[in-house]
Formats: sequence, structure tokens, C-alpha cells
Amino acid sequence: MASLFAGKVLVVNNWDRDEVETERELGQALENKVLLLYFGAAGCPRCRRFAPVLKDFFVRLTDEFYVERASQLGLVYVSRDATAQQQDAFLRTMPRRWLSLPFEDGYKRELEQRFAVSDVPRVVVLKPNGEVIAGNAVEEISRLGPACFRNWQEAAELVDRNFLLAEDFDDWVRRSITDPLRRLKYKVDKRTEAKDEERRGEDEESS
Repeated sequence: MASLFAGKVLVVNNWDRDEVETERELGQALENKVLLLYFGAAGCPRCRRFAPVLKDFFVRLTDEFYVERASQLGLVYVSRDATAQQQDAFLRTMPRRWLSLPFEDGYKRELEQRFAVSDVPRVVVLKPNGEVIAGNAVEEISRLGPACFRNWQEAAELVDRNFLLAEDFDDWVRRSITDPLRRLKYKVDKRTEAKDEERRGEDEESS
């Protein structure tokens, strides 16, 4: 997947606006993940309606508040914003794990042509090898939410299939709270057993 952005710079949507540009950095950011290319524009009414849905979808699959481990999912925002200020303002409301192409990068138009993007919003879903899973997943994301990631995960044949959806979170919380207590009880029980055996040995010797 990193080959799609070889020689390009991707910007991390964090406070420092870190740049991902070397082959190694791109590999770490994109390899072995389902990648979403989100084509949108802050001035588009349909995009403004869809953006909160996409944000919630992405957060529920990647934020540790909802999942035990972040799902193997990446997103690159390919903007049609009229100005850099519009793009920056929009990204400030979106998850910090998102990546984006710099506003002035003409590669955005090449990606539009490559994936036949004629209108927005558009979400292109890609396998790690760059093959298209879904040419436009906007309706699927809106209708199914995080559950549709299961279908993409199967199609992408990711190496690690371990992820936990929001509906499983309560069970995980209960386990995470009680596990340390069980481990402590186990340690106490083992110490008690060891002391009992020690006493029995002393009693046998004295008799």
C-alpha cells in the first residue's frame, strides 16, 4: 500500500502535523491495513452530513476507549477544499490518526482520476496490496457502521485478525477489572499452600 504514496508526503493529523514521507515511515503507517481514501470537501453539504458518521465509524474501530486493540485501518483524506484554511479547519475536527495529503499537492487530482471520483463524498476501500474492495463505501458505512469492517477484513486477508468491536467492550472491561483480582487471589492461594506444606514438613520431623 505504501507504493501508492511513494515519493509523496502524508501529514499526520496531530498537534505537530508530523510528516510521513520515507519508505519506512509509509510502510509503518499503511502496510497490512485496510486503507480508506476519503474524498471530500468542507463546503459540500453532503460531506458535512457524512463527515460525523465517518468520524464515529473510524473512532469506534481505532480508539482504545472502544476497542482492546486498534483495528488495522488507516485513512487518508484527499480534499477538494477550496482553500488550505478550509482543509485545516476540517481536519482539526477529525481524529488524530487520520492522514492527509498537503493542500497544494497535485497528486490529489491523480488519485481522483485513478479511482474515477466524480463527486463527493466518496470513500474508496483498498486492500494492503492496493486492490479495490469497495469503490464507494459511503452508503455501507452509513448503514452498517463499524460492522462492515468485518467484510473488508476478510476480503483484505490481513495477517492479524484480532479486533474488538464496541458491543464487545463491556465484556472486555469486566475481564480487565477482574483479571488482576484473580491473579492476586491465585498468588495468595499459592503462598498459603506453600506455608501449609512447610508446616506439615516441620510437624513430620518433630514427630
